[in-house]
Amino acid sequence: MDYDVIIIGAGMAGLAAGVRLAHFGKKTLVCERHALVGGLNSYYRRHGIEFDVGLHAMTNYAEPKQRSAALNRLLRQLRLDVRDLDLQPQRFSLIRFPQETLRFSNGIAELEDSIARTFPGEIEGFRKLVARIQKEDVFGWSASDLSARQVIGEYLHDPLLTDMLLCPVMYYGNAAQGDMDFTQFCVMFISIFLEGMARPAGGIRPLLNLLLDRFKESGGELRMKCEVCAIRSRPGGGKEVELGDGSVLTAQSVISTAGAVETLAMFDPPPPLEAAHPEGQLAFVETILVLDRPVADLGFEASILFLNEADTFRFQRPTSHVDGRSAVFCAPGNFGGAAYQPGQETLRITQLADYEPWMRMDTEDYLAAKAAVLESQLALAERFAPGIRDHVVCTDIFTPRTVKRFTGHINGAVYGSPHKIKDGRLPVEGVYLCGTDQGFLGIVGAMLSGTAIVNQYLLK
Repeated sequence: MDYDVIIIGAGMAGLAAGVRLAHFGKKTLVCERHALVGGLNSYYRRHGIEFDVGLHAMTNYAEPKQRSAALNRLLRQLRLDVRDLDLQPQRFSLIRFPQETLRFSNGIAELEDSIARTFPGEIEGFRKLVARIQKEDVFGWSASDLSARQVIGEYLHDPLLTDMLLCPVMYYGNAAQGDMDFTQFCVMFISIFLEGMARPAGGIRPLLNLLLDRFKESGGELRMKCEVCAIRSRPGGGKEVELGDGSVLTAQSVISTAGAVETLAMFDPPPPLEAAHPEGQLAFVETILVLDRPVADLGFEASILFLNEADTFRFQRPTSHVDGRSAVFCAPGNFGGAAYQPGQETLRITQLADYEPWMRMDTEDYLAAKAAVLESQLALAERFAPGIRDHVVCTDIFTPRTVKRFTGHINGAVYGSPHKIKDGRLPVEGVYLCGTDQGFLGIVGAMLSGTAIVNQYLLK
């Protein structure tokens, strides 16, 4: 065999899996079809400014002294020190609906106080819900198949509060429309509300560099612009992996971060999945505004604002190319004491999108649609940061088409299929799934996914 394990994709999950394998002496190759690592969480440079791709915040924030915290346990497995990340915790974030506003920060205390003031009749039920969430086996291999809305309804009776709690959780980690699996809800609730959010002071690049350094120092091999086109089972055991240049490599096992359906499509014929695995339907547009001054100087002081403009929160595929009823505003400069250089202050604005119109637009219509999105989002931003238009240095916009191009996700669905394969087992011996379609989302979740698959199947 050429390798013990070949990993498809150099995103957070693939790199973490590679680091873990290489530490134990496994001959490991990571294949990445693009020129930069990171997948959904990468970076690029334009107009002399470095843009983060995907990164709003790292969830599961923990101080270095909290050795039992999920983030610190994970980093020990990867032989990384949390201090090397220079994490800047959020100052505070807001969930704003037409009727009410909730405020939260890292740890549950500020959210609990905000709910007690705003929904006094619900506070005891909320505390009981938190206790239920803390008992859930969030890292178990099987999904609960329980409706998050149904379980929440056992504890909370005001649908407005339910919608307000679901808004950040769904925007930051839900592939289903309107509802979500209760275990997945618990994963995200703990990540966002019980632990919290932070940003690496230097953006996503320092974390990626740390992972790459550990991987290479441990003997791992990385090939860029190296697309995996086909996977075949060898008669005597192991797998053949065919690359875009026609060359063929062999490995005892394969780990794929490409998604379940996307990975099985590399086989001829594709093996059927045991359970229905529908294509993801939820896509987003995101605008990055680069400003000439801190956005806090314009009155926007929250680290993140989760905004809903409708009477109820509708997390579903929109009927138009962009859904203007809700949005997420992330201000990287409003985290901790991060030192941003003049001209590099940013505000990120994210909204739900329908992938189909974006996919079929010709170039002229595509550019016009992006310009219209920018205009509508600037108008929205003016409400919270008056005069922001006058301080925009440059902008960039990501659409479902962008996501499809750089990740290969069907329909540009950032969070993949609504059906997750929690145990990572695909219907082919020796081929495992980690990342988005395993169900561990976000930066920390993706890394946990990669290490969990390795620990469960490949280090025994």
